[in-house]
Amino acid sequence: MSETDPPAETPTGTPVESEGRTAVNEDWAATIVGLVLLALVLVGVIPVGLVP
Repeated sequence: MSETDPPAETPTGTPVESEGRTAVNEDWAATIVGLVLLALVLVGVIPVGLVP
């Protein structure tokens, strides 16, 4: 079977570019969460017994 329709145009952003943006956002989110957890431990909100 052969297709007679031309392939659909790709969206404006290539998949590699959009994945790169997502990875950067996830990295920054993980960094912020880590810093918040560190701050909570230093302030004393999270007890020392929970920190390995």
